[in-house]
Amino acid sequence: MNKTFLSANWEHLIMANYAVNPSLLEPYLPNGVELDYFNNQTYVSLVGFLFKNTRLFNIPIPMLGTFEEINLRFYVKRTEGKSVKRGVVFINETVPYKIVAFIANKLYKEHYTAIPTKNTISIDGCNKKVNYEWKINKSWNHLSVEAAIERKEMLTGSMEEFIFEHYYGYTKISELATQEYKVNHPRWLVNEIQDYSINCDFRSMYGDKFDYLKNEKPHSVIIAEGSSVNVDWNRTKF
Repeated sequence: MNKTFLSANWEHLIMANYAVNPSLLEPYLPNGVELDYFNNQTYVSLVGFLFKNTRLFNIPIPMLGTFEEINLRFYVKRTEGKSVKRGVVFINETVPYKIVAFIANKLYKEHYTAIPTKNTISIDGCNKKVNYEWKINKSWNHLSVEAAIERKEMLTGSMEEFIFEHYYGYTKISELATQEYKVNHPRWLVNEIQDYSINCDFRSMYGDKFDYLKNEKPHSVIIAEGSSVNVDWNRTKF
């Protein structure tokens, strides 16, 4: 029987999606998976969201249960017989607590770093403003949106569906070894974006190859309300 390793609420998930050349992503591609395309294009997403009420093996984490995560990810798929598993690969994941990063890196060979983060979230009767900030090289970066409060279903075949409907994570352990894990949550509702602002030091965060994105306009910026989420303990290595 599969156990739940991590459970939490993931809330106010902002995704700024950049169309990139597949060759940029190939060095990060784990063995046994292939790039996933939307309308013949590959994407990376700069992501900000809020972890709340985090538990490990259903045990609350005192003082560390609520925090921001900023990450850069791209989209892959793995074919097993007639089934296709759609998932994500993380270039890097950033959280404010060193112990959280240490546990994730030690147990699962993830790519976490710890730097200062903060958020500002305000909601009124019609709109909400969500702002995530992280400090690197003594400067505060940010990813922020203004969005309508009305919740909507994702349209079938939409960019929102492609970005959010990837339920597996893949980690490159070595050139030949890959780990697969499952993330469980319902289909999310989305809000209409009214405005956004991005200030990200892509070079310092993710390396020289991604530096050019600081001058690029994202293909899209989307936000989902989020939900409770759990991550399976079992991981498949192949």
